[in-house]
Amino acid sequence: MRLASEREDRPAPGRSFPVADAWATAFDALPRRQFLPDLVWAHDMATGTSRPVDRTTDEPGWLAAAAADIPIVTQWDDGAHRGTEPGTVPTSSASQPSVVAAMLDALRVEPGMTVLEQGTGTGWNAALLSRRLGDPNVTTIEIDPQVCARARAALHRAGHHPRTVCGDGAVGHRPGAPYDRIIATYGLREIPRAWVEQTRPGGLVLAPFGTHYSNADALVRLTVRGDGTASGPFLQLVEFMKMRAQRLVWPDPPAPGGPVAELTTTATVPPHGTFDPFPFAAGLRLRDVVHAVQPHEDGTRTLWLYSLTVPAWAAVSLRDGEQAHRVRQYGGRCLWDEFARTLAWWHDAGEPGVDRLGLTLTPDGWHAWLDDPARAI
Repeated sequence: MRLASEREDRPAPGRSFPVADAWATAFDALPRRQFLPDLVWAHDMATGTSRPVDRTTDEPGWLAAAAADIPIVTQWDDGAHRGTEPGTVPTSSASQPSVVAAMLDALRVEPGMTVLEQGTGTGWNAALLSRRLGDPNVTTIEIDPQVCARARAALHRAGHHPRTVCGDGAVGHRPGAPYDRIIATYGLREIPRAWVEQTRPGGLVLAPFGTHYSNADALVRLTVRGDGTASGPFLQLVEFMKMRAQRLVWPDPPAPGGPVAELTTTATVPPHGTFDPFPFAAGLRLRDVVHAVQPHEDGTRTLWLYSLTVPAWAAVSLRDGEQAHRVRQYGGRCLWDEFARTLAWWHDAGEPGVDRLGLTLTPDGWHAWLDDPARAI
């Protein structure tokens, strides 16, 4: 949906975002406005809020939003939302154009290649792929029937007819396999095994991947090997809507009654903003842990850690300028101990960002690595 930072190359005249030369013709021929419904919700990058924009009552505002380098929400609450005000959870969107351009460039496609797109959304991304590669070489999957129908209609109006499948992308689309490339337009907590199996050896899987600890994802580009494994580097922090079957379900709080351990720490807890480097890296070690930051009126804030596997929590109270912090932990996992070990690892490794991290998939699951696939985290 959106990137942590913009690319350095300049956009072409009349375009508000950069596009690689190989994709410029497709972007110029297929502006995003062709794929948007009349009622959309424009995302404010500064505040993180969304506002309704209706083409039938404010066409200039709608056109300006469509052309802007911002994400645009096109569905709330899996289609259950009604009305013009924003819903509770955005569940389909037209991604930030600079993100779309960067991902397509990172996909490294060449004429004649076949691509499976996971998450059709508005259809814009599928249209760009079809323009570059030809309709017969593009398959796109959308799980939501209404979203799929609107995208198919928009694609046809734009003159493109890729294979558009309404179904669960987690199982891929075996009739078109093997694919040279698979690209996902939603965040993942597990990369489906079917995607590796349906990509030819030497092909690429490009997807936003992350953990429940960090809301942010990072684009990972995996090269599929003949032995059924896939491995590759993380490229860039991004923020995407999550795959519907992999959304975070917050754990119920543990029942009271057990002992609460208390201690003091002098550790400096790194910032936990969406695009800060520590939360993403930490999540690769803190499996099945989520966090929340609670601000208080007196200027302190509490970092909460919750386990997704057993009833357990930890909390550290933080105040700027103080060197010692109170820690409490409770339940079947010593979450603060796990956090402290992860923090020590991060410092010892030189406080790595995503550019030093990578991912390997095997039939048994995934593991992350630092600098080299042989250095498993």
